[in-house]
Amino acid sequence: MPDSKMDETKKKKKKTAECCGYPISIFFIVVNEFCERFSYYGMRAVLVLYFRYFLLWDDDLATSIYHAFVALCYLTPILGAIIADSWLGKFKTIIYLSIVYAVGQVVMAVSTIHDITDANRDGTPDNFTLHIALSMLGLVLIALGTGGIKPCVAAFGGDQFQEHQSRQLNTFFSVFYLCINAGSLLSTLITPVLRAQECGIHTQQQCYPLAFGVPAALMVVSLVVFIAGSGMYTKTAPEGNIMGSVCKCIWFALNNRFRHRSDIYPKREHWMDWAEEKYDKLLIAQIKMVLKVLFLYIPLPMFWTLFDQKGSRWTLQATTMTGDFGGFVLQPDQMQTVNPILILTLVPIMDRIIFPLIKKCGLNFSPLKRMTVGMLFAATAFIAAALVQMEIDKTLPNFPSSSESQLKVVNMHSESLIVTVPSQEPLLIGSFEVQHTSKHTTAVSHWCFTISSHVVFPQSSPDYITFDQQDIRLAFNTTPEINKDLSLIKGSRQTLIIPSEPAEMYLKEDIKSKPKEGKNAVRFVNGWTAYLNITNLESSLQPSETSNYTLVSQGMRKFTLTDGIQSCEFSRKFGFGSSYTFLIPSDLFSTDCESIKEIEDMQPNSVHMALQIPQYFLITTGEVMFSVTGLQFSYSQAPKNMKSVLQAGWLCTNAVGNIIVLIVAELGKLPKQWAEYVLFASLLVAVSIIFSIMAYFYTYIDPAEIEAEILKQQETDPDKKKKKETLEMEEKENEQEIKQTKI
Repeated sequence: MPDSKMDETKKKKKKTAECCGYPISIFFIVVNEFCERFSYYGMRAVLVLYFRYFLLWDDDLATSIYHAFVALCYLTPILGAIIADSWLGKFKTIIYLSIVYAVGQVVMAVSTIHDITDANRDGTPDNFTLHIALSMLGLVLIALGTGGIKPCVAAFGGDQFQEHQSRQLNTFFSVFYLCINAGSLLSTLITPVLRAQECGIHTQQQCYPLAFGVPAALMVVSLVVFIAGSGMYTKTAPEGNIMGSVCKCIWFALNNRFRHRSDIYPKREHWMDWAEEKYDKLLIAQIKMVLKVLFLYIPLPMFWTLFDQKGSRWTLQATTMTGDFGGFVLQPDQMQTVNPILILTLVPIMDRIIFPLIKKCGLNFSPLKRMTVGMLFAATAFIAAALVQMEIDKTLPNFPSSSESQLKVVNMHSESLIVTVPSQEPLLIGSFEVQHTSKHTTAVSHWCFTISSHVVFPQSSPDYITFDQQDIRLAFNTTPEINKDLSLIKGSRQTLIIPSEPAEMYLKEDIKSKPKEGKNAVRFVNGWTAYLNITNLESSLQPSETSNYTLVSQGMRKFTLTDGIQSCEFSRKFGFGSSYTFLIPSDLFSTDCESIKEIEDMQPNSVHMALQIPQYFLITTGEVMFSVTGLQFSYSQAPKNMKSVLQAGWLCTNAVGNIIVLIVAELGKLPKQWAEYVLFASLLVAVSIIFSIMAYFYTYIDPAEIEAEILKQQETDPDKKKKKETLEMEEKENEQEIKQTKI
């Protein structure tokens, strides 16, 4: 019966309009796939930074939610396949779930508009709960949409071809794969650039609405394009889902084995053989082949645990690096584009050069061996990431712990000051006004100043001083001598500003972490004798006042200073992740702003993003060897009608891998990020050893040959009916026993 139905379907397959030998409907599907992949990867590229810097979650929470979303995206394809094959059919499933997908993208874009809850117009949302609720709703809808249509679109494209178009069908799948990578590459390049722009109704902030809005628009375009080709598609009715049959057969075998667990029943060769009373021997044999491959899938999630951290941990790592490549500046989330570029490069190189060369050398580089090597490449990539992280850590400031306080002293007074600090040698801090003086050297503990006519006096202590106690007393060699009691904030950095009148000194709280998104934090101390207005500052500065920090992007930045009568322009080139305090002198306008002095509170990022390229190369090489080879191996070792079952199993390994990241990020809490990278690398090495042992004992099979053998056996099997009758009798007896027990 099933064969006759399939024949009828083929006969009913209508002839479609063609262009260059291809069905015209294919062009709608290809454009649809490109727009959808652009939408998904574009949104995903900036997602972890949205969590980190818009919702202000910490690194661990941002990583956890990111991987929970990715895991959901890899679980929902199973649901989409069941809906398409058992209920709606591929066409309606794509339409309905694409609508859900588009709505999710729009909701996600709306959640990033800070102005909708920014009542006080300070650039920060006042109701984070609303933004979080909208973003979580959007992500769930996106996961349902992208996962639900994933197993349908490629298969629906294949349905458009006639039997005589096998060559065009192969070309279609190649173009389809190219569209996936092209959409991924372009969106990962473009959306970070959009994010880096500034936009807003009341205040100008990072333009997350544009970065998420463009992918949302592309998803709407994708849906419209797909619907536009509706009249040209070949639409097949649902044919039943093989996954349902497989699950029922496995459940029956387990249940039947449990009911016959007594020693009086003879043992069978395989536990799946207990399904023979009800199910066809061919189906049972096919399930055995699939289970054999699925058993090998058990260690595989660990690879995806490492691989998918490109979009989370590695992106966050890039925010602490410099992306200045001279001719262009790379955003942290744009580093992910290295992966699709390398994929398009390495796949043909591996297939046409590397693997054939290994074969010519007489080495048996079987698919399972390739997968093992791929896992080891991924582990090596994380060792490389750990080494990069160690270099980054060397450049990071020494921030105070929760029980410590840090203090820096800035001297705006016209004379040099000696500051006596508890448990420290006295500090000599130069005058703000002095331009030159006689040469002498003052050695104070590890603070050492050389003052000469060629060296500008430092106006602050060279670095922050760390205190274990909260309350301290400082003594200054002024006339008369000043003693100042200070109450410091634990876990914070503060600067003591000494104005032209030392008795009016005050504490100003500093930032205690690297500026977000690789920006630079700047503030001004007004040494001018009147009020000053400075561009980009929220309000004017009164004499001796210190402004709050303002974040500025990398590159040349200009500040205009004016007192309402005079004005001058101050410019400076910034790098990534620095913090500066600019001291405005009393002769500001007579020197045309050139006398403004800077104090570096936090040095800019100095480790270059180019150092991430080796780890991207290693992880992508691992992907080519592991992922591409893994699917090829799986399909070669299982019957054709079981491909959807294996695809579901493969996607589940990806989902489980992302769940592992979520667990480690929330429960691991390792003090150093490089230690977490080493942990993941070590786990993957251990798993790859286990996998290599499993692979050693695996015997390759030919599914077609086994199927042919079983079909021959079935033709000469007269006992099949008797087995079914016996099973029915046993079921009736069991039902009667249950009824009697209840009575």
